[in-house]
Amino acid sequence: MIIVLKAGATDREIRLIEEKIKSHGLSAHISKGTERTIIGAIGDERHVDPGVFEGLEYVEKVLRILKPYKLVSRDFRKEDTILTIRGQQIGGGTVALIAGPCSVEGREMMVGIAGKVAAAGASFLRGGAFKPRTSPYAFQGLGEEGLRYLAEAREATGLPVATELMDPRDIELVARYADVIQIGARNMQNFRLLTEVGKLGKPVILKRGLSATIVEWLMSAEYIASEGNQQIILCERGIRTYEQATRNTFDVSAIPVVKDLSHLPVIADPSHAAGKVSLVEPLSAAAIAAGADGLMIEVHQQPETALSDGPQSLKTDDFRGVVSRLAKIANAVGKTLGRT
Repeated sequence: MIIVLKAGATDREIRLIEEKIKSHGLSAHISKGTERTIIGAIGDERHVDPGVFEGLEYVEKVLRILKPYKLVSRDFRKEDTILTIRGQQIGGGTVALIAGPCSVEGREMMVGIAGKVAAAGASFLRGGAFKPRTSPYAFQGLGEEGLRYLAEAREATGLPVATELMDPRDIELVARYADVIQIGARNMQNFRLLTEVGKLGKPVILKRGLSATIVEWLMSAEYIASEGNQQIILCERGIRTYEQATRNTFDVSAIPVVKDLSHLPVIADPSHAAGKVSLVEPLSAAAIAAGADGLMIEVHQQPETALSDGPQSLKTDDFRGVVSRLAKIANAVGKTLGRT
């Protein structure tokens, strides 16, 4: 249930509500808006009488959240969540631009690409140090060595780093280097992993699973939020259907649907959705027009020699032109694209 406090509620009154919630075996999650403070009472609330809270003079109203996801729902927080990470914004009037190679292949390569995407206006740098691959014989990433190269690229460009976490055993290692932790599509319902990143104080990109429904996706986000971390960025990256013309089927409708259901920012990964470099720009344009808060685009100096996902990677020299054209789409919907 949601307890909406009257304007001007004091810190002491908020603490009293929190203590009362915990006395009923529920957990309390506090969200302070511009005008009101709302407190979510999370847990099995079936046997808790709302009147316990409604009778308090500093409580405006009590609402039950009927959706299975509570903390990430638009019912819990009416305002859009806007994240600021090392000075770069995700949400609000900005379309964040997260760019870089699928895999970190070497120091010179990583620093070089970082410089190119930064010059083109990227907001964040992406690159995989641990790579989940369909084949056990494919390149699996450089591990900590790759993380060090990402950190060097951040020092050289100032771009915050987003990289994937696959295993709870690597969480401290990855968190040491990353500014944003990515949970890939194959791990969207790895609930142990979601619980662990929920305990971190770092932003998390949660990619939609290969065949996940929107409710399943939001429930996975709820796992993270329930552990105290509401710095969550949802990423639509295409879902598996019977269609074989593209790598995945890009569900552009998911962007406005999720933004209606949740206060969390939503970004799109047109590279993985398309699987073809020629489709990256038009899908990016569609995502911006649909209301996406950001784009995650794969960029490589020489896609033809990339160790992973070369066919869907833009060349560094082409990236600037794509950004310039997409900026016009962003401006048309009242937003700005790229670095803040």
